[in-house]
Amino acid sequence: MSDLFEDPSPAAGDNAPEFTVSEISGAVKKAIEGGFARVRVRGELGRVSRPRSGHVYLDLKDDRAVLAGVIWKGQAAKLVTQPEEGLEVIATGRLTTFPGQSKYQMVIDSITPAGAGALMAMLEKRKKMLEAEGLFAPERKRPLPYLPNVIGVVTSPSGAVIRDILHRLRDRFPSKVLIWPVAVQGDRCAPEVARAIEGFNRMTPGGSLPRPDVLIVARGGGSIEDLWGFNEEVVARAAAASEIPLISAVGHETDTTLIDFVSDRRAPTPTAAAEMAVPVLAELLAVTQSMGARLAGAHARSSAQRGQRLRDLSRALPRPQDLTRHAEQRFDAVAQRLPVALRSRVHQERARLNSARGSLHPGRLNDRLEAQRQRLAVAGKRLDRAAEAVASRRTLDLAGISARLTLRPIRQKQAAAPGDLARLQARLRQAWKARMGERRQGLAALERLRGSLGYESTLARGFAVVRAGDMLVTSAATGADQSALQIQFRDGVLEAVPATGVGAGSAEKPAPSGKRRKPKDAPPDQGSLF
Repeated sequence: MSDLFEDPSPAAGDNAPEFTVSEISGAVKKAIEGGFARVRVRGELGRVSRPRSGHVYLDLKDDRAVLAGVIWKGQAAKLVTQPEEGLEVIATGRLTTFPGQSKYQMVIDSITPAGAGALMAMLEKRKKMLEAEGLFAPERKRPLPYLPNVIGVVTSPSGAVIRDILHRLRDRFPSKVLIWPVAVQGDRCAPEVARAIEGFNRMTPGGSLPRPDVLIVARGGGSIEDLWGFNEEVVARAAAASEIPLISAVGHETDTTLIDFVSDRRAPTPTAAAEMAVPVLAELLAVTQSMGARLAGAHARSSAQRGQRLRDLSRALPRPQDLTRHAEQRFDAVAQRLPVALRSRVHQERARLNSARGSLHPGRLNDRLEAQRQRLAVAGKRLDRAAEAVASRRTLDLAGISARLTLRPIRQKQAAAPGDLARLQARLRQAWKARMGERRQGLAALERLRGSLGYESTLARGFAVVRAGDMLVTSAATGADQSALQIQFRDGVLEAVPATGVGAGSAEKPAPSGKRRKPKDAPPDQGSLF
């Protein structure tokens, strides 16, 4: 395809080769991609578009030109610095073409801010956005636990920061520490720190791996580029969404990052963060010993006072032996009377049993059963006689009712029914004739009203209606523009052709060949409606 870009010879004339549009586009694509396989472009981000496909479309521009760029979906998710309109960046990628729109573009692999000025501008813009959302509000800050059982530390496991934190915790108050190793600078810093904060929050309290009571995100000092991972929006939002109180200890005291504004407490150094997390054990022991001594002294004094009070009150009380002596005498007297009372009660109950046994004889029970059978037999005979009497009375009542039942009234009503039906039919015919007369009169009145209000009555007085097809002609100028006219009179319609060259307002003469016909909307012949 290299010969596509060679100038054809003037002698070629009409014999020059013909190329398709796809061949030209392919040759241009090959030339651009071969000449710019890998480029780095510095410019300001203009239009930034993020459609639902996940790709990012943007413009790189300077004061004289604009270069279209695209970041594919998979690469856009890995970017450390997300493209924002107005940001000056250095984009790395390759140039290619888009034949569908006959334009060239840059497929971008990575974007980095172009200098500290651009970084600070982007940081200030991001800070204002998060502040407007309320993530910096003081009421969101939570107090730190006084004595945390477990402390979670998000930092690099190989730096001096973790050694300083562990050393300070060991000196002040030895505690359990969970370390989540992360990269503290570079492209992997922001996503790893955000995942560490979210991972600590997902731990189950009281589980096999205990959930921390407080988090420390720490890093040593460095330049703004080294600390930039802690200025990313994903880290700030993860810190703001943390349910565990969080201490940020990023950089030295003069260094400030976005995580410092959204965290619950900011420490100037990682060592200060460890001091904020736990109190001093020696001070706690001294305070505890002092309070223990005070408690022991107060307990001893209170016990002595209460003992003396008890001894004073006991002098006015009688001796325990005197309180129980009368009860012991009563108990002895009752114990002596109990055997005699038991023997007497047994003799009484035995006598009652003997007297009752005499009345419980089988012969007496049989006599009572026989008497009950006789009473039941008498009652059954009385019940049978009563049932027969009721049945006879009901039979007599039924016979009297059946005698009164006859078909005579029904036959009388059947005989009178034809006469009643004839009278009702006569009344119906009279009512129908009267109703039809009223309807005819109403229709005649409506017809007279229609004739008086319709335009046909106007035609009878010498007027006419001019039409051109379905259009009503109301002026001479409109009629002159038509090819044929229909003039409706009282007794028919004439076909007419407008005369050419006749001015507006001149009378037109009907064509001799005009043929009379009945109007379209002439009323039908009025005959009898019934």
